[in-house]
Amino acid sequence: TGVVPFVALLLLQRRPVAGRALLVTGSGCPSHGLCRSNVQEQTRRQVAVLNATAQELFSLYLKCQGEPFSSESDKLCNPAGIFFPAFRVNRTSERKEVMVAMYKLFAFLNASLGNITRDQEELNPMAKELLERLHNTTKTTRGLISNLTCLLCKNYNIFQVDVRYGDSSKGKSAFKKKQQGCQVLRKYVQVIGQAARVLLPHL
Repeated sequence: TGVVPFVALLLLQRRPVAGRALLVTGSGCPSHGLCRSNVQEQTRRQVAVLNATAQELFSLYLKCQGEPFSSESDKLCNPAGIFFPAFRVNRTSERKEVMVAMYKLFAFLNASLGNITRDQEELNPMAKELLERLHNTTKTTRGLISNLTCLLCKNYNIFQVDVRYGDSSKGKSAFKKKQQGCQVLRKYVQVIGQAARVLLPHL
C-alpha cells in the first residue's frame, strides 16, 4: 500500500522541511485493498482516544521533567515560538479540506512524538509510564495516519500532501529538549480537542 514506507519516512524525518510526502506509490491511488470496511469508525475512535489522553500525557511529561517545568509550565511551555501546523478548518469546512488538515496535523505530530520519545529515552530512561504513554500515543497516531491516507485516496484520489515538520532537538541542551517537548505537547493539547470537534461531523 505504500503506507509503511511513508510512516518510516516520518520517523526518520528530524529537520524542518516543507517537502512533498508521498502517501502511496505509483501514479495514483490503488483501486482496492487500501481501506478496511470500518475505517471511518476506527478513525473516529482513534481521534477520540488521542483527545481523551492528551492532557494526561502532558501532565505526566511535566511531572517527569522536574523543576522548573513543574512549577513554571505556563511560562516555559508557551508554544507561541514553535512551529505547529495551522488548523484553520471548522465544522462547516468542506470534508476534503478537513481531511487534508487532519493529515498534516497528525503527520507532524507523529514526527514530533518520535523526537520527544527519543529525547526522553535519553533524559528519563527510568520514566516507564511516560515512555509507555508516548509509545502508545505514537502507535495510535500511526494508525490514524494510515486511515486518513486511505480515506484521502478512496474519496478524493489524493495521494500527495505537503507536510512541514518541526525543528529537530538533536544537539540541543537537556533543558532545551525538555522545553521543546513541553511546548509541542502543550500545543497538542490545545489543538486535539478542536480537531476532534471538527472531524466527528465529517465521519
